[in-house]
Amino acid sequence: MKKYYIAYGSNLNVRQMKTRCPKATILGTAKLKGWELLFKGSKTGSYLTIEENENGSVPVVIWEVTPSDEKALDRYEGYPAFYYKKDIKLQYKGIRTGKRRTIDAFAYIMHEDRPIGVPSIYYMKTCLEGYDTFYFDKQILLNAYKNSMEMCENEK
Repeated sequence: MKKYYIAYGSNLNVRQMKTRCPKATILGTAKLKGWELLFKGSKTGSYLTIEENENGSVPVVIWEVTPSDEKALDRYEGYPAFYYKKDIKLQYKGIRTGKRRTIDAFAYIMHEDRPIGVPSIYYMKTCLEGYDTFYFDKQILLNAYKNSMEMCENEK
C-alpha cells in the first residue's frame, strides 16, 4: 500500500529529503487550507508545525514514502514524543502531469502544548530553499517567523 507524506517545513528541501529518505518521490504540491504555520520549540530549538486555523493556508509538498523512509522521518521528527502523525485528506497537483488528485496523507504535527519559539537561521534557510524550489510564496513562511517573534516578545 502506498503512503503519502505532507511536508511543509525543512522537508520541502529536496536535497535534505533525498539524504534522509532516498526512496521517497515527489508527487506534487498542494495548499493545506484551514491550517497555519507556527514555530514551536523545545530545548533543542524551534521548528515548524501546523495548527488548524480556518483562515489559514499552508503550501505543502506531497511525497510518496516507503516504510524505511517513514521510519527515518519518525526518527527525524521525534515521533511520537515531539510530533504526532495526523492523516489529512487533500487534493494535490501532480508535479509532472499537472493533474489534480485527492489522497489521504500523513503530516507530522508538534504537540500543541509546546511553546512558541524562534528558529535558527540555518533552519530558516533550509525551509526557504524548499520554498524557492517549489515557487511557494515565501511571505507565508516569513509571516510565521514574524508572528513567532512577536509572540515571544509579548511573553517577556
